[in-house]
Amino acid sequence: MATELEELIQFLSSPSPQLRKAAIDIVQGLTGSEDGLQSLAKYPDVLLPSLARLLREQKDVAERAAEALVNLSQNSDLAGKMIDLGLIGEAMNLLYNVDSSISQLLVMLLVNLTQLDAGIASLLQTGDDKMQGLYVMKIVRSFCRSASESSDDPFEHVASILVNISKKEAGRKLLLDPNRGLLKQIIRQYDSNSQLRKNGVFGTLRNCCFEAEDQLQNLLLIAEFLWPALLLPIAGNKVYKEEDTSKMPLELGTALSIEREQIDDPEIRVHALEAIYMIILQDAGRRAFWSINGPRILQVGYEDEENPKVMEAYERVGSLLVNSGGDEEPHD
Repeated sequence: MATELEELIQFLSSPSPQLRKAAIDIVQGLTGSEDGLQSLAKYPDVLLPSLARLLREQKDVAERAAEALVNLSQNSDLAGKMIDLGLIGEAMNLLYNVDSSISQLLVMLLVNLTQLDAGIASLLQTGDDKMQGLYVMKIVRSFCRSASESSDDPFEHVASILVNISKKEAGRKLLLDPNRGLLKQIIRQYDSNSQLRKNGVFGTLRNCCFEAEDQLQNLLLIAEFLWPALLLPIAGNKVYKEEDTSKMPLELGTALSIEREQIDDPEIRVHALEAIYMIILQDAGRRAFWSINGPRILQVGYEDEENPKVMEAYERVGSLLVNSGGDEEPHD
């Protein structure tokens, strides 16, 4: 005999809209507690397909279903089952093929699902030569287009998806592919007013720099955007002298010639310094760093720094420059 919870889950597929609405309201409420999540997790084979179908219903039902799936996907076992069900493809189809009022919730669902390797592979469309990378290209485009000063930013959480996929080599290679130009688009969000966006950009950039040994040329192809993004957060808040800025690219030198606010988040400064470290591990990366007067920026920024973890990251970069020899500076 079916338990009350099993009957409730069965009502999610009822022919009656009123019963489906009542059932999803209760199920969504249950996913808001640990006890409720554990109880629902016993019936994934019925529950998850039913919730996925409800994503295509009217707004009030679809929102509840999406909220329930976001909550349930915090459980890695359930997240794995959602991936097996094809929920990443379904979420992408809803994001781009339906006038969706649940875009932000769908993106949050993708954040949770891409914390698993299988979810990353699904979003990257690994194994499908014709389609590989299409989903990521779409969400990057939406991420960059939806940047807004308003509180309604449905694609803001794409920042976290990008961090997730860039933890895997296949994701990093996709983002660094110069023919797609994805990292170039992403990096322009480094000065966003959204803390979530900024953290995502710097986390992604830092992860991509793990490929510096093999992909340095592709990183330096976007040097016009790369160096300001990495160096402005660690440059301190002093106004630089013309003798320093004259040796820098125009955008970087101009930004350092005026008063500016220092980035408060120490994690961003650490990520920027870690990315620089991985770039200058390579001879060509070190030469490029000298050519834009990077060591001077390190020196000035370090003088202003007070956070111990960030200071340690500065010192690691500085030590690498010193130990690799000071003769990298270009001479006429």
